[in-house]
Amino acid sequence: MKAVVLVGGEGTRLRPLTLSTPKQMLPIVGVPMIERVLGHVADHGIDEAVLSLGYLPDAFLRAYPDGTAAGVRLSYATEPEPLDTAGAVRFAAEYAGVDETFVVVNGDVLTDMDISALVAFHRESGAEGTIALHPVDDPSAFGVVPTDADGRVTAFVEKPPRDEAPTNQINAGTYVLEPSFLQRVASGRRVSIERETFPAMVRDGSLFARSDDAYWLDTGTPADYLQAHRDLVEGRRGTPPAPGAQRRHDGLWVNGSPEVDGTVVGACYAGDGTVVAEGARIELTVLGQDCVVEEGAAVSGSVLLAGARVAAGSTVSGSVLGPGATVGMRCEVRPVSVLGEGVVVPSGTTVDGERLPG
Repeated sequence: MKAVVLVGGEGTRLRPLTLSTPKQMLPIVGVPMIERVLGHVADHGIDEAVLSLGYLPDAFLRAYPDGTAAGVRLSYATEPEPLDTAGAVRFAAEYAGVDETFVVVNGDVLTDMDISALVAFHRESGAEGTIALHPVDDPSAFGVVPTDADGRVTAFVEKPPRDEAPTNQINAGTYVLEPSFLQRVASGRRVSIERETFPAMVRDGSLFARSDDAYWLDTGTPADYLQAHRDLVEGRRGTPPAPGAQRRHDGLWVNGSPEVDGTVVGACYAGDGTVVAEGARIELTVLGQDCVVEEGAAVSGSVLLAGARVAAGSTVSGSVLGPGATVGMRCEVRPVSVLGEGVVVPSGTTVDGERLPG
């Protein structure tokens, strides 16, 4: 079975991390997000995927020059112009020669949902399209999808007020579609699957949905990006946070040969070549490869990408430091700050929820 993976967005909510790197190529505990997405679909028998590209497409080609990732064969469909969700699906599927039932996933959604069960339900119901649903406490930021007793979608309500939502079941961004879906999408223009194509299918009675309460997270914001790391190191997903990771007696996950001599509080992760000096403190934090936390520094609830450095006497809380970013001595970095690649925070500076460079 083939999958279309939507990875064309610019990731504006995660800037400046995404100024030079597509969101789906950002690491989640050392593994590019796209590989975590592809690894999940591979677990459900999908061995071929077409990446629907738009923003910085060459980053994917450079990362996977042999055309494989996480055990999945890749092809690349680069939109000539932004086509929105349905337009991107049609463009990519036609590029890849899709002519049978296929799966669509969003490249920035991390989930453990049962795709095999979704496909089986789709076939049993005779649907033209089937949406994976996920229950949430507040559905107002999502597309809400009420169904009848058979799973047939009765409406498609985009981002309703919380107190007016007909259900708490939201569109989880994973779909099973028949090739006939592609003919519903006009070519050569932007077409939204949520606002145009799915509502048309509801009117025709051909759209079904199945709920799955397995782990699900949209990683689109800095807070959610931090959450994705915490969920892995704290065991919410039931697997080691990264291939080859080993857990020490103090709760620290390590990969390779980091030197962690400081205090470790709660579940943390340290990549190969990372140094946490004696007298430093890390708490609920993920440190990528070759990071440094100097003596007297404290880092909590944060993610440091490869090569990031926190100098002596500084504190970093609830923030993301991009590759090679440096926090000088006696600084304070407060939630939710995001430092871009190579950013240097001068000694004695306070960064309070800022994005550098903005």
